[in-house]
Amino acid sequence: MIRVLVLGGAICAGIAGFAYAEDDVMAGFYGNTAVATGGMAETHTSYSADHSFVMKVPSYGVQFKGTWTLNGTQLCRTFDSPPPGVSNPLCTPIEAHKVGDTWKAGERTVTLVKGVQ
Repeated sequence: MIRVLVLGGAICAGIAGFAYAEDDVMAGFYGNTAVATGGMAETHTSYSADHSFVMKVPSYGVQFKGTWTLNGTQLCRTFDSPPPGVSNPLCTPIEAHKVGDTWKAGERTVTLVKGVQ
């Protein structure tokens, strides 16, 4: 009987974890890179499940770090030290994506690529 209860609890925990992953709009971003082109410079942003992010600007050899939160349908990034002219926090619309997706974000084109780049 105890084995059945333990197994049932493990299955419920697994189902709850799966449901959470499906509900997590950021799940496809973890361990991958959002490459944004257009505008002044290409940026490479990677997001972690611990709510941290790193934004690299390869053409300028700089990177910016900070934390992110979700506010409804907005992704809000708070930079440790923001790029010049960027509001802090910077909030933009967000929707779920998977590796290989490409979409428009204002005037920029964003592609979600595999791995941290």
